[in-house]
Amino acid sequence: MCAATNEYPAVRRGSRRRARPDVPVFSLYGEASEAPDDGFVHIEAIADRSARYDWEIDRHAHHGLAQVLAVFAGGVDVRLDDTAACPEAPCVVLVPPGCVHAFRFRPGTVGRVLTFAESRLAQGHPERASLSAALFAAPAVVDLGGAGEAERLAGLLDDVETEFRERAPGWTVAIEAAVAMLLVRLARRHVGPRRAEAATPEGELVGRFRALVEARFAEHLSVGAHAELLGVTESRLDRAVRAVSGRSAFETIQERLLLEARRKLVYIAAPVSKLAYELGFEDPAYFWRFFRRRTGMTPTEFRKAERRRADGR
Repeated sequence: MCAATNEYPAVRRGSRRRARPDVPVFSLYGEASEAPDDGFVHIEAIADRSARYDWEIDRHAHHGLAQVLAVFAGGVDVRLDDTAACPEAPCVVLVPPGCVHAFRFRPGTVGRVLTFAESRLAQGHPERASLSAALFAAPAVVDLGGAGEAERLAGLLDDVETEFRERAPGWTVAIEAAVAMLLVRLARRHVGPRRAEAATPEGELVGRFRALVEARFAEHLSVGAHAELLGVTESRLDRAVRAVSGRSAFETIQERLLLEARRKLVYIAAPVSKLAYELGFEDPAYFWRFFRRRTGMTPTEFRKAERRRADGR
């Protein structure tokens, strides 16, 4: 772990420990959260927003919006849910919808932040849906390697920004195409050419499944219940999820529930029993067993470990 991020996200140097409030949700950092429309897209230079906040973007999340943070020069300390990293430039940080994230940039860092509604990109395009599902299955840092790849990515971001700024006739079609091409380049590097090029008719189904899980994970719906709501058989749903993500539909549901449990334990200073009920568990003891089975730690042990890490001990 990078020393620079040891105190993320609980305290800054010289401050007293304080209770972790609920994670703020923004459309864009520092701006009021609104339900994004399907066509939402925004691009800006890292300095445009970060310099106003002393190059530090505190923990927050975006509902329904994915982000691509491209760093071409300088440096950044990254917090993605409960993991930290200090990647070297050039690199890209992939932030799925709902991911709690925070950035601390080296002053003068050069790069761009692209924010877009994942649902619009995938709507009516099974290939794009499959690509997006693979690319944003989990938060990640992608090393761009040599200068050639970084230059190609910068050129694609130039195309996105040109369409975003000029808004010439047909710009919505052009910007969708530019974003899709950008994600193809990233997917080829991050998940491999074979999965990046997979044109599967199941991609749109998996996209709808992921959206349903995101909306109703605390209801503890079975795979069969998800399949019924999506209008397909349980076996078809499971095959589609395995083909796109490499794991079962059941594991996908369980991992989303676990992710929310980790977020609450880190960011909300409430008793574990209260958090268990908020997560849809009828019995806190069952939540303890669920959490320990999947992490090797009890919720209390996990919370203490995260607090020690946040304090740099």
